[in-house]
Amino acid sequence: MTTEQNAALKATPLKALHLELGARMVPFAGYDMPVQYPAGIMAEHLHTRASAGLFDVSHMGQVVIGGDGAVAALERLVPVELEHLPINRQTYALFTNAQGGILDDLMISRWAQDRFFLVVNAACKEQDLGHLVNALPGFAIDYLEDRGLLALQGPAAADVMAQLAPEVCKLVFMSGCRVSLAGADCFVTRSGYTGEDGFEISVPADATDALARTLLSFDQVKPVGLGARDSLRLEAGLCLYGHDLDTTTTPVQAGLLWSISKSRRPDGEKAGGFPGAEVIFKEIQQGVTRRRVGLQIEGRAPVREGTVLIDDGGQQVGVVTSGGFGPTLEAPLAMGYVSSAYAAAGTQLHALVRDKPRPVSVIKMPFVPQRYYRGQ
Repeated sequence: MTTEQNAALKATPLKALHLELGARMVPFAGYDMPVQYPAGIMAEHLHTRASAGLFDVSHMGQVVIGGDGAVAALERLVPVELEHLPINRQTYALFTNAQGGILDDLMISRWAQDRFFLVVNAACKEQDLGHLVNALPGFAIDYLEDRGLLALQGPAAADVMAQLAPEVCKLVFMSGCRVSLAGADCFVTRSGYTGEDGFEISVPADATDALARTLLSFDQVKPVGLGARDSLRLEAGLCLYGHDLDTTTTPVQAGLLWSISKSRRPDGEKAGGFPGAEVIFKEIQQGVTRRRVGLQIEGRAPVREGTVLIDDGGQQVGVVTSGGFGPTLEAPLAMGYVSSAYAAAGTQLHALVRDKPRPVSVIKMPFVPQRYYRGQ
């Protein structure tokens, strides 16, 4: 990378800390981000599964939308039920286009009756902000450039948070609260992108470094980079936008029908009303030509994104969209899209790796059981 390219990259509030910790930095979504620390991706991954990993996700977009009628306005952009979403609860959502394709996937938290907090993907945040401004004239839309975002993930995350702010341990999966952490006003949700119990913490930018150091002062917590974040989410069967989801992929093809609230489906009391509803409803009722599936790989070498999938006759029936090595499984794993006739668990296919077919089989996801905390 040239000096000019490096200078053009944005930095999160934790860049100095990453360098201090010996991180290997890479460009990601326009930011200089840590891909791994000296312990390595495998160790970081396994530590998160066993204890607690700290992720810098400050590159993601944080947006607040408010105003009289914000509920109905937002519901015209996403296929989820927001009217009955309780205050301080969070939901997964999709921005769809007129063709039923996915513009981005995001998290929406309700802060007040007509006030919502959105977290969008880093690579899509400028586009998402423009989408919101164009679609919601007259509403207050605030892009929170002065906030950092941390994710503390793993079975020890709750024990660590209990020592800093015991009230957050009352949260269950997909709920949130405002709390003071290391003297900073934060909004914490119990959620995450690893399949583990954990918390995502929106924190003022100027307090992010101090909070990160406080969390890292606990023996259970180690820093984790983008490399292990990717292998953890893949084991959990979670999509990455721009790879497993894009503008040509619908929620039904992606196996995300669960993200469309029942009230917004064809037979619901608030059916449709979001972009591409007619296309998506047709797929719900008539089926789709392709589906996202998990893939079990024979052998030890990973099968990477873009690898073609063929049937026994040598015909292309799909493509890998995410692939790598799963440290928890001690085996390679992948997900991708295949023609619906080949989507049943147990279906035997071949991945073309350097023009040589390697046996793979369709498998139900997640590859590793999810362990979100839903209460006793």
